[in-house]
Amino acid sequence: MIGLFIISVAAELTGVHPQTLRTYERKGLINPTRSAGGTRRYSQADVDRVRLIQTLTQDEGINLAGVMRILELQDRIEDLENELKVARAAVDDARREAARAHREASRHTSTEIVVWNPPAIEPAKRIRRY
Repeated sequence: MIGLFIISVAAELTGVHPQTLRTYERKGLINPTRSAGGTRRYSQADVDRVRLIQTLTQDEGINLAGVMRILELQDRIEDLENELKVARAAVDDARREAARAHREASRHTSTEIVVWNPPAIEPAKRIRRY
């Protein structure tokens, strides 16, 4: 993420004091990028995250440790959603490749390839002993 805002602008956008942003950074709640000179640069995602932190602490009464756990879980969900997206794309690619291979194999044979499913076999009837 590209850092767009210096600390004073990010503080104004989020309605918090710049020291609050520094505290959030020290606690690991946000991680702004740094310029070559070491100046903090906040992205729009950082600003949105600070707003969420403020909502959780002020409106919901959650302490910073709870907020940290919520944000960790939210980040994990986002990571898993991205992994799922990649896995679904891989499955779609594999299906397309299987369909292509099936068409190719069908073209080179005189018969069509079909999937055979054997009929269900009835369970053996019990023999009564007297």
